Amino acid sequence: MSFVERHGLTDDDRSDAARTLLASVADSVDVVRLSFVDTHGILRGKTIAVGELEAALSRGWGFPSSMLLKDTSHTTVYNVFGADAAKVPDADFLGVGDLLMIPDATTFRVLPWAERTGWMLCDVVKKTGEVSPFCTRSLYRRVCGELGELGWDHTVGIEIEFHVFRIDDDGNPVVLNDGYQYLTEQRFDDLEAVLEPIRRGVSELDLPLRSIEVEFGPSQVELTLAHGDGERVADDVALLRSAIKQICRRIGYHATFMCRPQVDNVMSSGWHLHQSFRSRADGSNVLSADGGGRLSDIGLGFVAGILDHARGATALTNPTINSYRRFRPNSLAPDRIAWGVDSRAAMVRAILDDEPQSVRLENRVGDPAANPYLYLASQVISGVDGMRNKAVPAEPSTAAYEIDAPRLPAGLADALEHLEQDSLLRRGLGDAFVEYFVHIKRAELARFDLEVTAWEQREYFELF
Repeated sequence: MSFVERHGLTDDDRSDAARTLLASVADSVDVVRLSFVDTHGILRGKTIAVGELEAALSRGWGFPSSMLLKDTSHTTVYNVFGADAAKVPDADFLGVGDLLMIPDATTFRVLPWAERTGWMLCDVVKKTGEVSPFCTRSLYRRVCGELGELGWDHTVGIEIEFHVFRIDDDGNPVVLNDGYQYLTEQRFDDLEAVLEPIRRGVSELDLPLRSIEVEFGPSQVELTLAHGDGERVADDVALLRSAIKQICRRIGYHATFMCRPQVDNVMSSGWHLHQSFRSRADGSNVLSADGGGRLSDIGLGFVAGILDHARGATALTNPTINSYRRFRPNSLAPDRIAWGVDSRAAMVRAILDDEPQSVRLENRVGDPAANPYLYLASQVISGVDGMRNKAVPAEPSTAAYEIDAPRLPAGLADALEHLEQDSLLRRGLGDAFVEYFVHIKRAELARFDLEVTAWEQREYFELF
């Protein structure tokens, strides 16, 4: 038996996909990029010659474990060469030992913008064959195991916003329009030179594109993907963001999923997560009451769970310092913890359709830079707890910016404290993972606190 078979790291679908791939891959590619998603949702990995693919599929491919210990500056924030092993999340990290990428052949694509280059997403495991507790893809899969016990699947659809800039001859970003012309066809046509290569590349990757829209802000765009199985959608988001950035770079543009870039008249970008739960027995939508048009008791429990743990989950749904620039009143982004029926002011928007299968809940809190597996995991952990406990939310709000409701965390430091204190999320994610995640994000905060900002320079330089 191969390493992946011996340790149960494959299944029938993956094995069949691997056999099919190996039979034909050399005809289409010369190299294959093996990628895994790090803590921040960024793709990392190695590129291998196609002749090495069979070995990678059967026994994995090694990489330095420190790749999972980086903050957003790519600095390793643990002393992996120190004697105090208690401060390192796992003994495998000491001395920067290897972890293994296990390719998932069902995710294989040929990259349309790179000559004869394939791509595959990987899970991260230890050299013993044990799944790493710091592999966020595997973590989300484990969290969904509780849904399997209930006989449900997590069904997800996404709307994700980003900004696209032209890069001038001096390497500076230039906005493509003035903004505030939402859904204007003429403005979409103005951006066609960059939006068409994005659409073509996304379609050639077989990602389930539904729409591309010109958004409110200067150079701001929204893209939506069709709903599907949660893990598949999270995989698609990881590839989508990287693909858009690579496609844009090759044609002289820059795409950023940073929530609120420093642009005149900017509008913050968000990631709106549509979700429901489907019964494996009959395919029904368990969030919908019979006949549609309202939430079931299970659906109300899910809303209550999301709201009850919103503060703890915010570090996962909004993981950067910049994320918290978005939470402001009357901005189409939430600023407090509330829900409403078809209200784009509320954090959770209930979309109640007469067709039961279309009833869903849209969480509007998310940052487009969030790790997709952690965003989705936070929803499952919180929502399932509310459903199990038959929790009931407060009445839906029609004035979500004005009601007396708990505020979302004021910043990343506040959000991390709430995550540490949320016993449910700690159990669901694992204490070791929460401590690891918080440590890495606090390293990011520590670097920020040492910086002199442009605001400080403007405010104090001349005055004092």
